[in-house]
Amino acid sequence: MIDDIQEIRELTVAVSERGERLDKLLARHFDDISRSRCKALIEDGRVTADGCKIGEARYPVKPGEKIVVVLPPPQSAEPEPETIPLKVVYEDDQVIVIDKPAGLVVHPAAGNWTGTLVNALIAHCGDSLSGIGGVRRPGIVHRLDKDTSGLLVVAKTDRAHLSLSEQFAAHGRDGRLERSYLALVWGTPDRRRGTITTQLGRMTSNRQKIGVMRQGGRDAITHYEVLASTPEGLVSCVRCRLETGRTHQIRVHMAHIGHPILGDDTYGRGFATRAAKLPQTARMSLTALKRQALHAERLGFNHPVTGEHMTFESFLPDDISRLVDSLNFQDRN
Repeated sequence: MIDDIQEIRELTVAVSERGERLDKLLARHFDDISRSRCKALIEDGRVTADGCKIGEARYPVKPGEKIVVVLPPPQSAEPEPETIPLKVVYEDDQVIVIDKPAGLVVHPAAGNWTGTLVNALIAHCGDSLSGIGGVRRPGIVHRLDKDTSGLLVVAKTDRAHLSLSEQFAAHGRDGRLERSYLALVWGTPDRRRGTITTQLGRMTSNRQKIGVMRQGGRDAITHYEVLASTPEGLVSCVRCRLETGRTHQIRVHMAHIGHPILGDDTYGRGFATRAAKLPQTARMSLTALKRQALHAERLGFNHPVTGEHMTFESFLPDDISRLVDSLNFQDRN
């Protein structure tokens, strides 16, 4: 760890700075570091006060406290191409549609600077990717969680990027964009069809998690339909259609109504003991899954140049398919 340290900065809190937010204090003292960057450093555990690690950007500083900031080593400003196999569903000179496997991170970020979809796309597409997303996210219009599999569209030109971004911003309300997911959830919702409407935001207790907020969050809307359930109602297969696209939206929403997704250790940990009630083959399949049982099965959009509506579908990957086969589902239609 010591060998990785690029720079250490220190300051002592003045009496006049009593109660000031830590991120604001750092940004004011170190004018070459933005407040958002200071916040990220705090949340990454790189800031201490009198030797104690501080994880909250809003932490009120005290006079005389010694604040130490450990800056990580600089990363390459531009992702490098990497030869990573891609399942290309469709490609032309404007867009490329990928069927992303579980375990593949979409774009470089802390902890995942290499081995991402962006690295693979740079190798596959060369210089043709749109630059609007920035050097870390060339061509990326939307994303899927690392452990969510399924369909994702990437822009290869700035024109395509602008058009697709506009369609995603409209959230399908104008009929151009359609996104649906298949999920295996614990239990069976009371209503066969429903709409979940909440505000979502990062939890103050754990910035890696998203939670439902009474106020101050971003509007999030998920429409769901129960397709099938096991005879005893222990597990259901649900189709979710997004009207908004917030981080972890489906995972949080299904947990919010009491039906978290199987294999989701972040939002469904309290339901893990229910696995003991599954048939042995299903328990084995769930153990082997090692991720949330969530798959982006359908993606539709208008082509950014021709205007043609294009729709793509993806079959369940083998790991989720084996789990489905091991459950005695009964159609709810």
